[in-house]
Amino acid sequence: MSDAILALRAAVQARLVANAALTTLIGPDRVFDEAPRAARGFYVVHGEVEARDWSTGSDRGCEQEFALVVWAAQSSSSRQALEAAGLIVSALDQVDLALDGHALVNLRWLSSRLAREARNGLPQVTVRFRAATETL
Repeated sequence: MSDAILALRAAVQARLVANAALTTLIGPDRVFDEAPRAARGFYVVHGEVEARDWSTGSDRGCEQEFALVVWAAQSSSSRQALEAAGLIVSALDQVDLALDGHALVNLRWLSSRLAREARNGLPQVTVRFRAATETL
């Protein structure tokens, strides 16, 4: 099922990078697959993912719950972090994405959670989604 995870992650990454409103808010080249070392300013990073078998009698499928995390970094702006999270939800909730080797059955927003990093008190918003895919 890791191929389904990687295919969805790549499609989500491409969708967010192409979102002009999100890029205007957080800046260009600020959506990362892995957390960057010593990044400054706003950025979005792929977070946790949990995948489960979603196969039918005739088709292989994968259900995924995944997170994207908005880090507000040195700005300390909960408002801007929430705005970025809202743009992410708008860009991904119930959209049809082209996946390599898989078909997206559905993609839905589940929840958003604003918290402060324990070490430095900086805000972060975790946005959770659920996706179902079928292998082509």
